[in-house]
Amino acid sequence: MLDLKRAFITKKFLSLLSFFVFLSFLFVPISLLAQPTNEMSPSMTDGAHDSSGEVLMLDEITISATREKRKTFDIPQDVTIVSRDEIARRTPTILPDLLEGAEGVFVQRTTPGQANPIIRGLVGSSVLTLVDGMRLNTAFFRPSPNQFVALVDPQNVDSIEVVRGSGSTLYGSDAIGGVINILTPIPTFDSKDWQTRGKVGGQFSSADLGYVSRLAVESGKKGIAFSTGLTYQAADDLRGGGDIGIQRPSGFRSYAFDSKVFVEGNAQDLLLNVQYLQQPKTPRYDELNPGYGQTTPSSSVFLFQPNDRLFIHGRYRVFQPMSFVDRAEFNVGLQEIRDDRRARDFESPIEVRERNKSRMIGATFQFTSVLSEWLTLTYGGEAYLDTISSRSMGTDITSGQTVAQTSRFPDGSTLNSFGAYDEGEIKVHPRLTAVVGGRLSYFEIDIPKADRDVGAQLNPLAPTGHVGLVYHLTPEVNLVTNVSRGFRVPNVFDLSTLGSRPGNRFAIPNPNLKPEEAWSFDAGTKVRFNRFTGELFGFYTLIPNRIEGELTGGRTAEGRQIIQTANLNRVQLAGIEAGGRIYVSADLEVFGNLTYTYGWETLPQGQVLSADRIPPLNGRVGLLYRSVPKVWIEPFFRFSSPQDRLSNRDLTDPRINPNGTTGWTTASLRLGWILSQYLTLHGTLENMFDQPYREHGSGINAPGKNVVVALEGRF
Repeated sequence: MLDLKRAFITKKFLSLLSFFVFLSFLFVPISLLAQPTNEMSPSMTDGAHDSSGEVLMLDEITISATREKRKTFDIPQDVTIVSRDEIARRTPTILPDLLEGAEGVFVQRTTPGQANPIIRGLVGSSVLTLVDGMRLNTAFFRPSPNQFVALVDPQNVDSIEVVRGSGSTLYGSDAIGGVINILTPIPTFDSKDWQTRGKVGGQFSSADLGYVSRLAVESGKKGIAFSTGLTYQAADDLRGGGDIGIQRPSGFRSYAFDSKVFVEGNAQDLLLNVQYLQQPKTPRYDELNPGYGQTTPSSSVFLFQPNDRLFIHGRYRVFQPMSFVDRAEFNVGLQEIRDDRRARDFESPIEVRERNKSRMIGATFQFTSVLSEWLTLTYGGEAYLDTISSRSMGTDITSGQTVAQTSRFPDGSTLNSFGAYDEGEIKVHPRLTAVVGGRLSYFEIDIPKADRDVGAQLNPLAPTGHVGLVYHLTPEVNLVTNVSRGFRVPNVFDLSTLGSRPGNRFAIPNPNLKPEEAWSFDAGTKVRFNRFTGELFGFYTLIPNRIEGELTGGRTAEGRQIIQTANLNRVQLAGIEAGGRIYVSADLEVFGNLTYTYGWETLPQGQVLSADRIPPLNGRVGLLYRSVPKVWIEPFFRFSSPQDRLSNRDLTDPRINPNGTTGWTTASLRLGWILSQYLTLHGTLENMFDQPYREHGSGINAPGKNVVVALEGRF
């Protein structure tokens, strides 16, 4: 029976690869038919006007894929960029909203104030998130959906770069599925005279009777600039589509503040950056309402109260500091994330208040040397010191007496990471470019006994590397491929399940726990014509030692079964990512993308099962029409197929229908009108036909028909 299952999996995988190869051969000749023409434009998103008013092609640039500015067309990695112009047309409430519908990204939403992106079938601590190049991932990031990406203000974002596929060579642990780099705006002025400018905006949404207000001011002159911004947001309970009605409780609020100082001079610049966001009291909807397979909710009280993030960052760059160094960059940062909770199990008299905080200090340095026209080196190092504080106190609501509680994490746990990397871009031939890199990472992980009488100490050493190739088939067509080794070091969350746990279990650490390994392979085609740009990728990821928990066979004196985390299951992920944009005219663009992921895992006993939380086939199609320069219309469809390939964990997750998640299609429309040089009105009509649906793995249904109106004034 097992051999039949393996044969079936192998056949499915070979069929998937065959289909990808077929699409690749189909994709290249079709793209070759798109002849270059000077009459077309890529979009006002990525273009600029010449003196005649014609829109000129501007190359899309990425920083995250190579840690240096490169044209996305000329690098081997698969990159999705949410540009400044696209962000300006959107109406987000939390940051993951800006990634919805993006190529290769699926967004899971546990509650309206929180969401998490899934890339190539991986989520949580298997995807590395950066803010302005510094790590957002902390030592208590879960290898599952979490709320922390929503602690970045979407109103203070310039662009988002998503590098799909392993990025561990340049960025270290967690970058197995990919890297998300959130870039915030930097104030600059060209005038020699001191100037001040700003904007004030408001946004209203009907599905949650929510509103967002934003005030931002910049002041400065050429060489020096300051900026500051304030954001306030409030949302009521969310109404789902169709007959779902109001979903209570799901309302939340947030406050955000940001400030920057940017100084630039002769071949150098300095940036000082402060960001803060707080959600004072956000309910977890899925805990407070019965899910699939439940007749009662899991909790009577469950609030993130509060969650917040403070980020203080400094960056110094210098150009041509030495004869053999063209650029040098130094970063230091402090990030504090607070994950406090107030919870009470359903009908339990004990209410628990948690105080959890990560305090992470980071420093990075990087040098770039252009040694010749055929060799460029990028090399550097980084260190992050993360300390976790955690306390928990229970109160009997009937008597008012305090009750001892084990903290969520061992108080005083630390995860310190150190890494050095080197990447070379080598022009092997006028038509062939190779990108080769290597990294060595070292970790000091200390889990004290704290309040549970057991601890752990680990010092893993993790070498990694990658090789990428770009073959310039024609000036408009590139064939690319990548082979890389990623890793995820066991963090405090993985190691801190120490002591009594639900299900009559007692968790102990494993001092021999090793980092998860991930071997990633992808290949694809990138094309870039005036009338058409696009890409088609196939990928395969193997994680031979996924961290899971297993029974040891022992019991405590109280009779609890002892479990221990270990590198157990073999996980395999494969899929196809495709996207493109057709420039029909200078005023009209048609765009679309499609992502398919298939995942399976093999247990130590040899049993083959579906992998956890694998998104269904999903995508987006639409068009952007600018009838006049000051007006835009952007209708689009988002869609998802059913997902009935569920893991054992999915089948017991009350957020997921054990019969599978149904497919859905929604129609939406974005509109914008630049009323004057000082005033812009734009908005979105989401889910126009009021479809009732839930994105796979989410803990709440998506909004029903939702009218969002935003007004922005500039001064």
